[in-house]
Amino acid sequence: MSNAPPDYYVILDIPPQATQQQIRDGYKKQALKSHPDRVPSDSSERPARTKKFQQINDAYYTLSDPTRRRDYDSARSYHGFPTGGEDSDPDTEDIPRQEKPSGGSGGFPWSAFGFGAKNTQEEEHFSNEQFGGIFEEMLREEGMAEGKEAKPTNKFWSMVGGLSGGAMGFIVANFPGAIAGAVAGNRLGAVRDARGKSVYSVFQELPQGDKAKLLSELAAKVFAHAVGS
Repeated sequence: MSNAPPDYYVILDIPPQATQQQIRDGYKKQALKSHPDRVPSDSSERPARTKKFQQINDAYYTLSDPTRRRDYDSARSYHGFPTGGEDSDPDTEDIPRQEKPSGGSGGFPWSAFGFGAKNTQEEEHFSNEQFGGIFEEMLREEGMAEGKEAKPTNKFWSMVGGLSGGAMGFIVANFPGAIAGAVAGNRLGAVRDARGKSVYSVFQELPQGDKAKLLSELAAKVFAHAVGS
């Protein structure tokens, strides 16, 4: 028997008739809500969040490409999925809908959709890589990153400066020429990324607690249009 297929529209909290922009907005919203780094590394919530984050990335990978989406929609329709989705709640519905019995053994190879990763480590890599691209896009839209390489702007460093002392120490330790007095208080905005790292690379290297705070700040303030408070 095959496993029950995931409903990617439910996972992204969008209707089956969603436009590409709605799919992209749905991904941003759900990825920010469920990102594993919003909880401590030793939190009991971490495994569930990681699994949900991977499902969200599989959903976006599949639905954001017209060809993959068409193939997925055909298989989804064949297995009797509803077309409305009004009663779906991705925050509570972690168990995929059951597929229509086919009367035979086996079933549709649902592993053909999503990244098709061979193991958990590979799945996490793909999820983080995909989220990184969207993360940088969102920061560009908010004036926190600039250029093709998504280099941090003063606005980005000003937000990072509002985190814990650990983040301040990270900045001083990683960016030569940044004097402690120059990164204090409102003058943090003068700091430049001397190594040319992207905002997502900087984010990944922050202390765990500060990554959680930064994601929460971004979700609650910077991306209020995508995630409700």
